[in-house]
Amino acid sequence: MYGLSTEESDIVEVVSAFVDHQVRPAARELEHSNTYPAALIEQMKQLGVFGLMVPEPYGEVAVSTRCFTLVTEQLARGWMSLAGSMGSHSVIASTIARFGTPEQKEHFLPRMATGEVRAAMALTEADGGSDLQSIRTTATLEGDHYVLSGSKIWISNARHAGVIAVLCKTDPEASPRHKGISLLLVEPGEGLTISRDMPKLGYKGVESCELSFDEMRVPLHALLGGVEGQGFAQMMKGLEVGRVQVAARAVGVAQAALDDALRYSQERETFGKPIWQHQSIGNLLADTATEVRAARLLTLDAASRIDDGERADLEAGMAKLFASEVCMRATANAIRVHGGYGYSPEFDVERYYRDAPLMVVGEGTNEIQRLVIARQLVERSAAS
Repeated sequence: MYGLSTEESDIVEVVSAFVDHQVRPAARELEHSNTYPAALIEQMKQLGVFGLMVPEPYGEVAVSTRCFTLVTEQLARGWMSLAGSMGSHSVIASTIARFGTPEQKEHFLPRMATGEVRAAMALTEADGGSDLQSIRTTATLEGDHYVLSGSKIWISNARHAGVIAVLCKTDPEASPRHKGISLLLVEPGEGLTISRDMPKLGYKGVESCELSFDEMRVPLHALLGGVEGQGFAQMMKGLEVGRVQVAARAVGVAQAALDDALRYSQERETFGKPIWQHQSIGNLLADTATEVRAARLLTLDAASRIDDGERADLEAGMAKLFASEVCMRATANAIRVHGGYGYSPEFDVERYYRDAPLMVVGEGTNEIQRLVIARQLVERSAAS
């Protein structure tokens, strides 16, 4: 299956069964009550989901990015919030594995693999959005500590994180700006305030918080890789995995919407026949199924480039852009197929419709993705 090993295929099947038997029956109630899915998170720990991007010798079940992508899709098919709970965690785990010092790897990765320590990713600021070079959070070196000051917003998993990767400026006067940006691995403590959970249209259950750092003292050894000014490049590499993960979430939600629409179209009859036999409904199903498959293959293509050690910012941007737009259309089509029932919270398609926009604006808006894609097309054509 998609070039996976037998062991990786088994992992995807186990997660798929977990989704069918544990997640889908519970998701609607948890989502509508905006309840943190503690029991499901514990089961994900036992399945090894949080260690999928942690390599040996620090983890036991490290898999290819393709397998990670398909596991993400399965979780999102059940409830997108669960895929979100392991998304930023996995990006930071892979970033530490790639760029961390031996001490940082030993300190964090074994506990991240088991889910004992889970990670949050603090990039976005209120005035910056997708323009990460404009961040205002600073870390000033004083002796053997950094003094961290600033704020971040829309930070998923912040209340349950044992480590928060904070993008900050260690040299605010650097030119170009990205040369002054570093990444600190901050463990919660004095000086950090998680002030509120941001209200959201969808993506319920998992918190998205506003963080404030008030002259928080962070030890020097928290600097990822031990060298200042590398944080922007480190995070951009990590976001290749992040954008593939968001694309996989979009595929999962789109697949759930298609599955529900297909099932309903066979059960519901009008004018003496199942509604899928009406051309307008059949066309919606056919178009959606084709687009979902294309989005999955585009996402796996980007994942394969990461596995092969190739640059994947273009491919990850394409996958995230296309899959998220497909998800928007698929969830809207599912509501069309369900008619008035699709507008009711008693059916899951209204949840899919509310979750879909997150993938359009998350991990760099689709408008930013288009700029990235255009820039990479020009650069690669010039280099060929």
